[in-house]
Amino acid sequence: MSSIVETAIVSAKEMRQIEEQIFMVGMPVAALMEKAARLCSDRIQNLYPPDQMTSVGILVGPGHNGGDALVIARELYLAGYKVKVFRPFFKLKSLTANHASYANSLGIPFYEEIQPLHECQLIIDGLFGFGLTRDLPENIIEIVNLVNSWSKTVVSIDLPSGIHTDTGAALGTAIRATHTLCLGLWKRAFFQDIALEYLGNSERIDFGILPHHIWSVLPKPALVKQITAKTALQCLPLLRPVVTYKYRQGQLLLICGSHQYAGAAILAALGARASGVGMLSVAVPESLKTLLVSHLPEALIVDCPENKEGAIASLPFSKTDLSQFDAVACGPGLTTEAKSVVHKVLQAECPLILDADGLNILAEQVVTELLSQRNAPTVLTPHIGEFKRLFPEITDPQSDEAPASPTDRLSIVQTAAEQSKAIILLKGARTAISNSQGFIWLISASSPALARGGSGDVLTGLIGGLAAQVMKAKNTNNNLFNTVASAAWWHAQAGILAAKERTELGVDAVTLAEYLMVTINKLSKSA
Repeated sequence: MSSIVETAIVSAKEMRQIEEQIFMVGMPVAALMEKAARLCSDRIQNLYPPDQMTSVGILVGPGHNGGDALVIARELYLAGYKVKVFRPFFKLKSLTANHASYANSLGIPFYEEIQPLHECQLIIDGLFGFGLTRDLPENIIEIVNLVNSWSKTVVSIDLPSGIHTDTGAALGTAIRATHTLCLGLWKRAFFQDIALEYLGNSERIDFGILPHHIWSVLPKPALVKQITAKTALQCLPLLRPVVTYKYRQGQLLLICGSHQYAGAAILAALGARASGVGMLSVAVPESLKTLLVSHLPEALIVDCPENKEGAIASLPFSKTDLSQFDAVACGPGLTTEAKSVVHKVLQAECPLILDADGLNILAEQVVTELLSQRNAPTVLTPHIGEFKRLFPEITDPQSDEAPASPTDRLSIVQTAAEQSKAIILLKGARTAISNSQGFIWLISASSPALARGGSGDVLTGLIGGLAAQVMKAKNTNNNLFNTVASAAWWHAQAGILAAKERTELGVDAVTLAEYLMVTINKLSKSA
């Protein structure tokens, strides 16, 4: 199947339009429902065999999501499960009503009260699917909260009932699923941090959407996609010419560290080291030079004058000197006392990556105006708190320029990138990377083990090192936007592997940097 089917991420409107294209060329609605629901039933039986879970409760809504649930109810009943159906709505869509009549004729019991389902081991949630925009009715909110209080195994069809398809927000409340079977194409909610506590384990059920139906609705190339292992590996500078030398493999300048945060400089440099960059220079306060040399003997450590707070007071580089580097990364451990440093690097005519205190200092300016005037690319790597400080007019729901919902991470990062002309990597459980053309790469998996100090410093160094190599190579197939997304994917994969082999209590940043090389070697061999 085409990669667009695997990687496309759609809004409720786009999914509805794609389904309409399928129906227009002759696919009956009933046939598509039957196909999708049968696939769900097969998957549920695989996940929860009847010898493990014998009794199943089905929550049926009034629309086609309820119809899917009723087909599943029928198939599970015929496979030997004990099935009970809860139908809180009197009026059903005609196709859903037909399935209800047939299921009832088989002897499947229907209930207008939820309590009989309390005895069931497994709950199938088919109350509402994609497209819900209003808060759930009060009586349904009570039902959903009751089901959640049971702490049962719950499988939601397409989306947990109550989740907004695009923003991932809970509309009044939402079912907390153990497992969600996303139908057809990935919806935006699956990449919104706010929805993850409701989604459980998620997987896509492919019912045969063809690429030309997708392209009839989405722009080509698609604006919003998840990055895959294949794409990421293609965008990383893993293959080197036989005849090369260090300066042909990129020169990175890291500007980081302070007396208070000496470790941040080391961690960012370790991330850069893992990238394979040819020449690494690290600018730090002069009192940290000996420490950095002991940890990174291969790097050129540039000692800078420091102020009384132990931060870099000035850089021993002119604007021309800075532009001799293939990339500059600035911010980890810098402290906000190093304002002059950030103001100077903003003048550099090479790609600039800003993180941590680099972002905090930048946030004191009118960010969109300042960055849109830069001639060279800028990469910002904020978490959501830093993002709000950088772009208050975008995240403030009272602002005319704010997206419809401040919880919609995809929309706000896209808007910020378009206005600032920067590449923005918004960190989170589902990291989103956007550029000024409105394209978004999404990272589909990460690990809570990365929630430890220093993880972001490693990522900054990794991005800087990869950016320097790509800019040096001038490879048109390897642009900076793709490289930043690939770095974030690689960083997440290293966290996942380190957590698996160590502990999810938390992967320290030094171990994370070590696992960057372990991960890329394993993934390259398996690709």
